[in-house]
Amino acid sequence: MRYAAIDIGSNAVRLLIADIIGQKDQYNFKKNTLLRVPLRLGDDAFIHQEISPRKAESLIKTMKAFRELMDVYHVEDYMACATSAMRDARNGADIVAEVKKNGINIDIIEGAKEAEIIYNSHWDNKMEKDKVYLYIDVGGGSTELSLFANGVLVNSKSFNLGTIRILDNQDKAETWDELREWVRSNTHMYKQVVGIGTGGNINKLARLSNEKVDKPLSYAKLKAVYEHLSSFSLKERIILLGLNEDRADVIIPASEIFLTIMKYGRLKQIIVPRVGLVDGVIRTLINRNLVK
Repeated sequence: MRYAAIDIGSNAVRLLIADIIGQKDQYNFKKNTLLRVPLRLGDDAFIHQEISPRKAESLIKTMKAFRELMDVYHVEDYMACATSAMRDARNGADIVAEVKKNGINIDIIEGAKEAEIIYNSHWDNKMEKDKVYLYIDVGGGSTELSLFANGVLVNSKSFNLGTIRILDNQDKAETWDELREWVRSNTHMYKQVVGIGTGGNINKLARLSNEKVDKPLSYAKLKAVYEHLSSFSLKERIILLGLNEDRADVIIPASEIFLTIMKYGRLKQIIVPRVGLVDGVIRTLINRNLVK
């Protein structure tokens, strides 16, 4: 059995094709194929509130290619989710309608739904009931926060604060203030809060810090990696450090968002399970089709 997840983000578009394994409500998945196309839809959406014809055409072509690949891989079910950039774009619905002609239905999801899909990945089953967790997903257009205590969702919030917005100078001081206040007011009553970070940037930061999968990344180590990266120019981060061009710029504002949240939430460490929206989408498909 094979499912597919499509994440149409502000920085990149991803396709995950996964093989489903297990039986009798004990299902998991193994990643078969993962593709990432750096379209940067957010550059258009956040500055002009509209996806340009050139990028719309690129997105449509990408979705057509994904449809062909899903057919070749004999995918039985899929879900395509568009997030912050498509939410902000005036012509988002028109692009969705055009893509539908090529056989892919896209759901433009709100921030709360995005957060729900992310924390519904397999990590929700690994939370210890007596601990407090703050899920942090930093994307190109938005940051999703979800606070859990005693295994129960306490509060969740989506902020229009993301890496592409910051690079394009479309972030607002009041949004930063709102983020800091939300984190402080929702965590100050707890003695200790454990962070769980998701998204491509925190995954890369964990790798750069040489931390193994699932080993917590401390605030001090994350700050040290951030300061090291900031000491290089964009060109040097690409040539000398070997970062992809579409990662070398966004990793700096992503670090700043994570460090801000950890500081105001007094988070000493953050767990990086190296999952993202596509992983949550596959889990959603499993729950929808197989778990009774």
